[in-house]
Amino acid sequence: MKTELKGNTSSVSLQNPSFFKIPQSSITGELKGCLGSPDGACIEKLLLHCASALESNDATLAQQVMWVLNNIASLVGDPNQRLTYWFLRALIFRASKFCPSAMDVDGSSTFQRRLMTVTELAGYVDLIPWHRFGFCTSNSAIFKAIQGYTKVHILDFSITYCMQWPTLIDALAKRPEGPPSLRITVPSFRPQVPPLVNVTCEEVGLRLGNFAKFKDVPYEFNLIEDFSSSTSIAIMSRESSIIQFESLLSHLTPSILNLKDDEALIINCQNWLRYLSDEQQGSAQDSSLRDAFLNIIKGLDPYIVLVVDEDSDLSQSSLTSRITSCFNFLWIPFDALETFLPIDSCQRMEYESDIGHKIENMISFDGFHRIERLESGSKLSQRMKNAGFLSIPFCEGTVKEVKSLLDEHASGWGMKREDDMLVLTWKGHNSVFATAWVPSGLE
Repeated sequence: MKTELKGNTSSVSLQNPSFFKIPQSSITGELKGCLGSPDGACIEKLLLHCASALESNDATLAQQVMWVLNNIASLVGDPNQRLTYWFLRALIFRASKFCPSAMDVDGSSTFQRRLMTVTELAGYVDLIPWHRFGFCTSNSAIFKAIQGYTKVHILDFSITYCMQWPTLIDALAKRPEGPPSLRITVPSFRPQVPPLVNVTCEEVGLRLGNFAKFKDVPYEFNLIEDFSSSTSIAIMSRESSIIQFESLLSHLTPSILNLKDDEALIINCQNWLRYLSDEQQGSAQDSSLRDAFLNIIKGLDPYIVLVVDEDSDLSQSSLTSRITSCFNFLWIPFDALETFLPIDSCQRMEYESDIGHKIENMISFDGFHRIERLESGSKLSQRMKNAGFLSIPFCEGTVKEVKSLLDEHASGWGMKREDDMLVLTWKGHNSVFATAWVPSGLE
């Protein structure tokens, strides 16, 4: 007999058949008080109890807390119950690695990612403004920055397969002085995280080229080829992703990128920096991959640098700290989806499973195995300043465009300014930040 936590993409299997059949008499009064309760504060307390038990190798207590969490978790419950489901999966997977005698998990990962079509990806991006907010702010800033330029080169680091650029191409086509020639360069390597699509980078570039041709915008698409490994991206391990990033950085040179003096170079980072390790490489004097990346792109003398990411600090080494930050941040998309999708919506469950991928990596892995190392907008801003960048504010035209975008979504979404950042909010809570930068001396 095998007990399973079943999801819409895969399952976590516990070989111990009595794992979730602990007698209630063995549960402490404090844990009993949370039985079946979907209250967020109670769930957070249970998650922290479980984390502490795992860190102290107390398999019995961890099993008891997971039993209580399993009585709360539900794929088709309210937002807290659904979020608990994914945290429980991640904790079980972590426990299977550190307490193999008590429990076991089939396979090396609890998730097998689905591949979307380009059409499905468009619907995914449009579901909530999580990605569109960054697209809108960045495109507006780029459009303003390249006024008067006849040649533009965008170096694009993102995880959404150039979904940002059709809107910009459409705006450029309507420019009174005529569109500039547009060159977009993307790395052939991307972090192996959702969303994933069933087309190659080359096909993405071809489709974008067809759209640009339809809009009469001169267009060129280039890939930064990776020569470090012939290993398929689809089967890359976390260790090899670090090697791929290191190789990518070595290819960010003016000659390889074919930079031209008469082009306005734009560097666009959408949900990208979090996958670059923030741990120092080698000796204490060595910089992290994240800092090395920033130093390299600064040396390319970009006209403007756009950095967009989720506004939460999930880089802590402590498991309990990560759980607290992660739980109090990732309730946002679960709560937002609740406002317009039914509880059994496949689209909703698939979107939530992608958030579950993030939770798994944040909770189940440590060290270089943990590729999700998100830092807040304020911490990122300080990192950019340390690297020699100066922030520039977004204009009122950008603010107006973002407000118009948010009018298309639920009333809980809003926007605020924090210093020179624009921040997407849900019910007043920060979710995504957008920033614009120039190298020192170019402001």
